[in-house]
Amino acid sequence: MKTIMNKLTQTWRLVPVAGLVALFAGLVGVHAQWPYVPPTNPMAQRNAMKLVRNQIKWFQATTRTEGSYVGGGYGNLLQQFQAVGDQSAGLKTTLTPQQLNVGSNQVAELDAGLDIIAEAFTDYETAVANGQSDITALNNLRQVLNRAMAVWGQQFKQTCHQLRVGW
Repeated sequence: MKTIMNKLTQTWRLVPVAGLVALFAGLVGVHAQWPYVPPTNPMAQRNAMKLVRNQIKWFQATTRTEGSYVGGGYGNLLQQFQAVGDQSAGLKTTLTPQQLNVGSNQVAELDAGLDIIAEAFTDYETAVANGQSDITALNNLRQVLNRAMAVWGQQFKQTCHQLRVGW
Protein backbone atom coordinates (compact mmCIF):
# COMPACT_ATOMS: atom_id res chain seq x y z
CA MET A 1 0.00 0.00 0.00
CA LYS A 2 2.86 2.32 0.86
CA THR A 3 4.49 1.88 -2.60
CA ILE A 4 1.22 2.70 -4.32
CA MET A 5 0.95 5.91 -2.30
CA ASN A 6 4.56 6.79 -3.16
CA LYS A 7 3.85 6.29 -6.86
CA LEU A 8 0.72 8.43 -6.67
CA THR A 9 2.63 11.17 -4.87
CA GLN A 10 5.37 11.10 -7.48
CA THR A 11 2.80 11.23 -10.27
CA TRP A 12 1.02 14.22 -8.73
CA ARG A 13 4.33 16.05 -8.44
CA LEU A 14 4.70 15.82 -12.23
CA VAL A 15 1.37 17.53 -12.93
CA PRO A 16 2.69 21.08 -12.41
CA VAL A 17 5.72 20.27 -14.56
CA ALA A 18 3.48 19.00 -17.34
CA GLY A 19 1.42 22.16 -17.10
CA LEU A 20 4.53 24.31 -17.43
CA VAL A 21 5.69 22.34 -20.46
CA ALA A 22 2.30 22.83 -22.11
CA LEU A 23 2.36 26.54 -21.28
CA PHE A 24 5.83 27.06 -22.73
CA ALA A 25 5.01 25.00 -25.81
CA GLY A 26 2.16 27.41 -26.49
CA LEU A 27 4.35 30.44 -25.96
CA VAL A 28 7.11 29.32 -28.32
CA GLY A 29 4.66 28.34 -31.04
CA VAL A 30 4.87 24.56 -31.01
CA HIS A 31 1.87 23.24 -32.91
CA ALA A 32 0.69 19.80 -33.81
CA GLN A 33 1.44 18.97 -37.41
CA TRP A 34 -1.13 17.49 -39.71
CA PRO A 35 -0.03 14.42 -41.63
CA TYR A 36 1.40 15.20 -45.05
CA VAL A 37 -1.22 14.88 -47.76
CA PRO A 38 0.25 14.67 -51.25
CA PRO A 39 -1.30 16.87 -53.89
CA THR A 40 -3.88 15.37 -56.23
CA ASN A 41 -3.51 17.81 -59.07
CA PRO A 42 -2.76 16.74 -62.66
CA MET A 43 0.87 17.88 -62.51
CA ALA A 44 1.56 15.80 -59.38
CA GLN A 45 -0.07 12.81 -61.06
CA ARG A 46 1.99 13.26 -64.24
CA ASN A 47 5.18 13.52 -62.23
CA ALA A 48 4.34 10.43 -60.18
CA MET A 49 3.40 8.51 -63.33
CA LYS A 50 6.72 9.46 -64.95
CA LEU A 51 8.58 8.28 -61.86
CA VAL A 52 6.90 4.87 -62.12
CA ARG A 53 7.68 4.62 -65.84
CA ASN A 54 11.30 5.61 -65.26
CA GLN A 55 11.62 3.08 -62.44
CA ILE A 56 10.23 0.37 -64.73
CA LYS A 57 12.89 1.27 -67.31
CA TRP A 58 15.66 1.21 -64.70
CA PHE A 59 14.39 -2.11 -63.40
CA GLN A 60 14.35 -3.62 -66.87
CA ALA A 61 17.85 -2.29 -67.52
CA THR A 62 18.94 -3.99 -64.32
CA THR A 63 17.42 -7.29 -65.48
CA ARG A 64 19.55 -7.07 -68.62
CA THR A 65 22.84 -6.12 -66.94
CA GLU A 66 22.96 -7.90 -63.59
CA GLY A 67 24.11 -11.29 -64.85
CA SER A 68 27.80 -10.56 -64.50
CA TYR A 69 27.93 -11.09 -60.74
CA VAL A 70 25.56 -13.17 -58.69
CA GLY A 71 25.57 -11.75 -55.15
CA GLY A 72 25.06 -8.11 -56.09
CA GLY A 73 22.89 -8.97 -59.06
CA TYR A 74 20.12 -10.51 -56.98
CA GLY A 75 20.26 -7.69 -54.45
CA ASN A 76 20.14 -5.03 -57.14
CA LEU A 77 17.21 -6.72 -58.84
CA LEU A 78 15.32 -6.91 -55.57
CA GLN A 79 16.09 -3.30 -54.72
CA GLN A 80 14.99 -2.03 -58.15
CA PHE A 81 11.82 -4.13 -57.98
CA GLN A 82 10.94 -2.73 -54.56
CA ALA A 83 11.50 0.76 -55.96
CA VAL A 84 8.88 0.06 -58.66
CA GLY A 85 6.43 -0.87 -55.92
CA ASP A 86 7.32 2.21 -53.90
CA GLN A 87 6.85 4.52 -56.89
CA SER A 88 3.55 2.83 -57.73
CA ALA A 89 2.36 3.36 -54.15
CA GLY A 90 3.41 7.00 -54.43
CA LEU A 91 1.32 7.43 -57.56
CA LYS A 92 -1.74 6.03 -55.80
CA THR A 93 -1.48 8.76 -53.17
CA THR A 94 -1.92 11.40 -55.90
CA LEU A 95 -5.12 9.89 -57.30
CA THR A 96 -8.37 11.64 -56.57
CA PRO A 97 -11.08 9.82 -54.63
CA GLN A 98 -13.08 9.58 -57.85
CA GLN A 99 -10.15 7.98 -59.71
CA LEU A 100 -9.64 5.52 -56.87
CA ASN A 101 -13.34 4.69 -56.81
CA VAL A 102 -13.66 4.19 -60.55
CA GLY A 103 -10.35 2.37 -60.90
CA SER A 104 -10.32 0.35 -57.70
CA ASN A 105 -10.29 -2.95 -59.58
CA GLN A 106 -7.52 -1.87 -61.96
CA VAL A 107 -5.39 -0.53 -59.10
CA ALA A 108 -5.93 -3.78 -57.19
CA GLU A 109 -4.92 -5.77 -60.29
CA LEU A 110 -1.72 -3.75 -60.60
CA ASP A 111 -0.92 -4.46 -56.95
CA ALA A 112 -1.68 -8.14 -57.46
CA GLY A 113 0.56 -8.14 -60.53
CA LEU A 114 3.47 -6.86 -58.46
CA ASP A 115 2.77 -9.54 -55.86
CA ILE A 116 2.86 -12.21 -58.56
CA ILE A 117 6.11 -10.85 -60.00
CA ALA A 118 7.60 -10.85 -56.48
CA GLU A 119 7.09 -14.62 -56.38
CA ALA A 120 9.91 -14.93 -58.93
CA PHE A 121 12.36 -13.94 -56.18
CA THR A 122 11.06 -16.79 -54.02
CA ASP A 123 11.39 -19.15 -56.99
CA TYR A 124 15.03 -18.06 -57.39
CA GLU A 125 15.76 -18.73 -53.72
CA THR A 126 14.06 -22.11 -53.91
CA ALA A 127 16.00 -23.06 -57.05
CA VAL A 128 19.32 -22.16 -55.42
CA ALA A 129 18.35 -24.03 -52.23
CA ASN A 130 17.53 -27.08 -54.34
CA GLY A 131 21.01 -27.09 -55.86
CA GLN A 132 20.63 -25.10 -59.06
CA SER A 133 23.68 -22.97 -59.77
CA ASP A 134 23.45 -19.34 -58.76
CA ILE A 135 24.26 -18.17 -62.27
CA THR A 136 21.59 -20.31 -63.93
CA ALA A 137 18.98 -19.34 -61.34
CA LEU A 138 19.87 -15.66 -61.67
CA ASN A 139 19.68 -15.78 -65.47
CA ASN A 140 16.26 -17.41 -65.24
CA LEU A 141 15.16 -14.80 -62.72
CA ARG A 142 16.35 -11.96 -64.93
CA GLN A 143 14.45 -13.29 -67.95
CA VAL A 144 11.23 -13.84 -66.00
CA LEU A 145 11.42 -10.41 -64.36
CA ASN A 146 12.12 -8.62 -67.64
CA ARG A 147 9.15 -10.21 -69.39
CA ALA A 148 6.82 -9.84 -66.43
CA MET A 149 7.70 -6.19 -65.92
CA ALA A 150 7.09 -5.49 -69.61
CA VAL A 151 3.56 -6.89 -69.25
CA TRP A 152 3.00 -5.06 -65.96
CA GLY A 153 4.26 -1.81 -67.50
CA GLN A 154 1.77 -2.12 -70.36
CA GLN A 155 -1.04 -2.73 -67.89
CA PHE A 156 0.14 0.26 -65.84
CA LYS A 157 0.13 2.49 -68.91
CA GLN A 158 -3.36 1.32 -69.89
CA THR A 159 -4.71 1.84 -66.37
CA CYS A 160 -3.27 5.36 -66.19
CA HIS A 161 -4.90 6.17 -69.52
CA GLN A 162 -8.28 4.77 -68.47
CA LEU A 163 -8.20 6.68 -65.17
CA ARG A 164 -7.05 9.84 -66.95
CA VAL A 165 -4.08 10.16 -64.65
CA GLY A 166 -2.49 13.57 -65.08
CA TRP A 167 -5.31 15.04 -67.18
